[in-house]
Formats: sequence, C-alpha cells, structure tokens
Amino acid sequence: MKAKTAQTGTVGQAIPRTEGSAKVTGRAEYVHNLQLPGMLYGKIHRSTIAHGRIRRVDTTAAQALEGVHRVVTGEDIRAAVSDPHYGPAFHDQPILAFEKVRYAGEPVAVVLATDPHVAEEAAARIVVEYEELPAVFDEVEAMTSKAVVHEVLKPAGTFPDLKHLQGRRNTNVALDYRLRRGDVEAAFKKADHVFEHTFRTQQVLHVPLEPFVTVVEPGESGVTIHTSSQSPSFVRIEIARLLGWPENRIRVKVPYLGGGFGAKLYIKLEALVTVLALITRRPVKIALTMEEQFYTITKHAATLRIKSGVTKDGRITARACEVWWNGGAYADIGPRVTQKSGFTAPGPYDIEHVHIDSYALYTNLPPAGALRGFGIPQLVWAYEGHTDMIARALKMDPVEFRRRNLLVNGRPQATGTVMKDAAIDTVLERAAARMEWGKPCDPGTGTIRRGRGIAIGFKASISPTTSVAIVNLYADGSCALYCGTVDMGQGSDTAMAQIVSEILGVPIGSVTVVHPDTDVTPYDMATLGSRSTYHMGHAVRLAAEDARDKLMALTREVGLSAETAPIRDVFRKKYGMQAGNIVGTGTFIPTYTPTDHDTGQSANVTPFWMIGATGAEVEVDTETGQVRVTRLVNVADAGTPINPRIVETQLSGAAIMQLGFTLSEKMEFSAGQCTNASLAAYRIPGMLDIPPGIENEAVESAERGGPFGAKGVGETGTFGVSPAIASAIEDAVGVRLMSLPITPEAVFRALRAKQGNPLKDN
Repeated sequence: MKAKTAQTGTVGQAIPRTEGSAKVTGRAEYVHNLQLPGMLYGKIHRSTIAHGRIRRVDTTAAQALEGVHRVVTGEDIRAAVSDPHYGPAFHDQPILAFEKVRYAGEPVAVVLATDPHVAEEAAARIVVEYEELPAVFDEVEAMTSKAVVHEVLKPAGTFPDLKHLQGRRNTNVALDYRLRRGDVEAAFKKADHVFEHTFRTQQVLHVPLEPFVTVVEPGESGVTIHTSSQSPSFVRIEIARLLGWPENRIRVKVPYLGGGFGAKLYIKLEALVTVLALITRRPVKIALTMEEQFYTITKHAATLRIKSGVTKDGRITARACEVWWNGGAYADIGPRVTQKSGFTAPGPYDIEHVHIDSYALYTNLPPAGALRGFGIPQLVWAYEGHTDMIARALKMDPVEFRRRNLLVNGRPQATGTVMKDAAIDTVLERAAARMEWGKPCDPGTGTIRRGRGIAIGFKASISPTTSVAIVNLYADGSCALYCGTVDMGQGSDTAMAQIVSEILGVPIGSVTVVHPDTDVTPYDMATLGSRSTYHMGHAVRLAAEDARDKLMALTREVGLSAETAPIRDVFRKKYGMQAGNIVGTGTFIPTYTPTDHDTGQSANVTPFWMIGATGAEVEVDTETGQVRVTRLVNVADAGTPINPRIVETQLSGAAIMQLGFTLSEKMEFSAGQCTNASLAAYRIPGMLDIPPGIENEAVESAERGGPFGAKGVGETGTFGVSPAIASAIEDAVGVRLMSLPITPEAVFRALRAKQGNPLKDN
C-alpha cells in the first residue's frame, strides 16, 4: 500500500460484491432480527371501509386480553403530538387515523404487548364504528368527483412548485403540472396525420421480500430508530419536526435492506413507532406482514392520453399529453412523480410543439409513491405504444420511424434543457442489432404465433439534491467510508468502495463501508431515483481525493516519497508509532434551474439522463391467449460503469420486475378493498416465468459529469419492457393491448374481438 496518486484499476472491474459473504452465510444484519430488552410488539387495527368518519373506537375487549400492555388510538397520538401529520410533499397523513379514514387498510389503532401473537389477537378484537362517506377510486373521475378525499390541501413547504396549492379546498388535485412549448394546436392543423390514443396502467406493489419494520428505543436524551429505510436523513429531519426536537436527539440506524424499490422511502412506520415508544417509555417494534404491505404504499395507476401530429414522411411535429396519476389517499412523493416524470411524457423524440398536463390525484385507495422507474414505465408504456401504432398506420418500420424522430445530443428536450451525454441513438441501434431487426422474424406455426418488438425510454435524474461523504484513512493504510447511501441489494457498498480504492490506491478489501447511522454518517438526501452512483459517487470521490491530498501533504512534511513509501510508514514517521488518521470530506450538489410554473421550461432540469431500450420476442397461444416471453434484450446507457457485473444484474433485475407488472401483477379492488393482498393471489414472476434468454448490455458511452464517467442504471431496465412485449404480441397476432397487465384473458378477448366474435361479460 503506497501513498500515491496512480489509479489501481479497481473502477471498471467486475469485483464481487463486498457484502456477498455476509448475506450468503446469514450474518448480514437486518432490523427484523433485532430484539431489545423490555421490547413491546405492535400490531395494527386497520380501517375496513374506504372513506368515512370515525364515530367510536371500542378497545375494551382488546385491552382486557391477558398480556396486552396498552392500546393506542389516534386520539392518544393527538395528545402526544401537537400536529401528528407527516409527508414529504404534503403534511397530509396522520400517524394514526382520527376523525376520518381515507382508504381501506388505513391504521386506526395499535395494540402493544410483549408477545406479537397476543398483540395480533387483541388488534382483531377492536371495534370501530364509522359513518361511511362517498368514495372515489378512479384517477380521471377524481378530477371532478364530489367525493373529496382531503378538505384542504397542506403542502409541506419543501417543494416550491406546490406552494400555490396551500389552502386550496374541495379538490382532489394534489398537483397540476403543465409544460408548454411552441404552438401545438397550430401544428396539429398543419400536420398530415393526427393520431390519438389512451393507455392505462394498473396499481401494483413493490413486494420487497423484507416487509416494513421499525424498532425504536427511547433514551434519556432522545430516541434511536432502527428501521428498514432508504432515506435515514429524511426520517431524522421529519421525526424531529413532528416532535419539535432538534435533530441531534434523533438517531436513525439502517443496516442492510431486504429490498426496497422505492417502498421504504420517507416516513412509513417510523413516526408511529417513535410516538408509541415515547408514550410507553419502552422499546417498540412493529414488523408488517406481507399482506400489510398492500395497505402501506403502492405504485401509481395512471391514465395517459397522447395525441401526435405527424408529417407524411414520418416526422412528429406536435404532441399533446394528459396524464392522470392515481395517488391514493395520501400524497407521499406523488407530486414529484407528476412533475419529474411528467415532463418526459413526449418521449425521447425531437418534437417542436409540446403540450403536457400532468395531474396528481387523491383517491380512496392505498397511497402511491416511488417505485423503480418513478413514473417513467407508465409513460413509456403510453408513448412507445403510441409510437408503434403510428408507425404501423404509416406502414413504416417501427425502428426506422424512431430513428427519424430521436432526440440527439445538442438538441433541447421538451423542457428546453439541451440533451448531453445521452446515447439515445446508440442504445436504439444496439438493441436493434442484437434483435437482428433487419432479418425476418419466425412467425411460428399452428396455434403458436411468434413476434418481436422494441421500445426505448429515458428518465431525468431527480434534482436538486445533496450528498455528503467522509473517508477516514487509518494509520495502517486501511480506511472507512461513511456515507448515507443504503445498500438494499443494488451493490452500492461495492461501487463506493471501488471509488475509494481507486483514488487512494489501496486494495478494496481495505475499505470498510459504514452503514447509515445519522449520528455517524453524514447527510444524504435518499437512496432513490438511480442517483447514488452519480451524486454519492461524486461525494465519495471528493472525500477520497481530500484524504489523498492530505496524505500527500503529510508525506511531503515527513520527507518521504509518495511513490514508494507505504502509508503506515508515513504515519509512523509523523507520530513515532502507528497512530493518527486523516479525514477527507466531500459534498456534491449538482446545479439545477427550477421549471417555470406556467410553461414548465428550464435550461437545466436534470444533472443526467438515463437511457434504456428493450427488445422482446414472444410466443402467443391463439387458443388461450397465453403469452410466453422467450427473449428479452436490455440495452442501457450507464455511462462508464463502475462495476460492469453490477450493471448487468441491475438491468436483468429491473426487467424481470417490470415483466411481472406487464403480464400478471395487479392489485384488485372491490369498493376500495384490496381482494388479492397475498403472494398466493398477487402473482409476481417465478422462475418458470422468466424468459430463457435475458441479455444485457451497457453501450460504450461516458457521462462527462459523472464520477469516472458513470451514472445510475438501477431503473433503466424497466423502461421499455411493457411496450416491447405489447409490440411483439401485435407483431405475432395483430392485436394491440393498451391496458396493463397483459393477461391471457385480455389477449384472448382482443383476439375474439378482432375476429368479430367478442366475448360478452357476465
């Protein structure tokens, strides 16, 4: 180990995951395994109706059960916290429901006991009387519905584009984002062709195999929160605000996560468990069941109407989009989805005239928030399906039609932000090449028909955000990295350690990554939106460079050679023994220009763009409508990967997740009640559902603004999966599905309708 500046080649190598051994041997730490002396277990009693006033909560039978320590209701929470509402965008969600419930499954009361089974039985004994109110479940109906979910809107104040909604009454619109560029109506009049289609996506679930869990231990000076969270810094800030405490009284510790995918962002269980611990003055643990995940946070269902003006030679001249996002009963981060994803609704195409309206809607369904892709897969489903339908109507090859309209570097996206370091054309061409698009596709025989499709999508990274990192270099040449990025399976610990190893010239085994602990690790906005490689990667790079520069200065001070002296010799020469350490710090905040409220325009709307394409080959059984995906090709612009193997697994994992959302997954509701809230009834892909051929490729590219030319890729594999499969189905059997999921029944109905013999509903 030398005190030198030369790179070791760690970055860019497919180094095995640093936490792999701990996970496969069962030694990795998870909050679910945590037990504390005197700990109480909480079980939640949930609303049985979608919308109504709470008339009475009878806890008598629950409290009488032997072993019950206490039953806590919303009124108890109100007595403990002056304003018990939380949320990243709106302070609209109560810690426990009081006065009203707004969706079936909303927490109304909690039983605390030393035995979780006792607490569960007691929770079932609670009786709540309601006065039912009219409810609204559909996002488009919510625009004009007389059923209003929230009497008044209460923006949290975090986001400037929500301030105009403060105090607005009698509306379900939680954000009305719009983008205007050029003169769309005039362009439609001049167009040779105008196409208009409506697409729909369903409400689905994240399904991390580790459900939500939080343990809170009260202390003399504050509380320590052990939680499965993707955003420990936000948890600390929001809990401090709720309690009226300084942040230094709140400590948030996060070990490994057993999956997150956006579900474990912001506040989920943390506020409830913290207040319960303060009320009882004992440690409290709440671990949700798999079923309870269905009542906690979901992915937005959406309706998307898209209209395009096109010339005879296949140039898109105008595009108008309306997007309605079903945010459920509480906003969570839905307004950010509405805006940050909404402005990409025209797709990765160079269109002069654009008109977008994107609405976040309250409904009486479980809340919706961030899920891998952050709204982009819903939009790509619409604009790529629309693109294919236009190409077919014009009798043009779908890939050639895309080529004629692609955004290229140096051209402005619809917001006015000029595209840079976005390999849209390269990604499309590589996907087409790997699919051998120029060769005929085997159409199949008999009842089994074959087809192929291709789709491309893009995403802007969230901005503005802040990341801070600390590198502590020890006297023996080993070091520790302190950063708030949460490793939930995406391999961030390994990538960050590679950056430190590269800059300091030490083996990666000498770098320890300290898990998020807000008393120890510095601030990071959150682990979300594929931002960690770019944002935290920069902060880690800067911290390592700061430590390296300080080490170089110390080496010169003691008169040793930076090229030959081992690090331990530098410290021994300075202190006369193995002693001392060097601390490097780094902070990264990308530049950003807020979008104009009236036009949605911004010269700098994102620090980087994520680009992904998917090619799909399918077999369709025309007798049953069964679809079998035989091949998925995922091509991405990941800049220059820090760890190519991790990029590959990220792409395949994202594609398989989106495969489930495409073919089978859907939360079913009856009068607001989720009727398939179990893994037996809600079907995620199993091993037999995964295509035998999954191919992943990161094209040669470089993100000049990224650390070592890298950028995030955790969501990229989700973008094109759904429309590519739908296109392949149409190629195979000539029917276009415009609503997700694409079930065998949906395909069979479409085939019957095409034959002029539609199935009749019972």
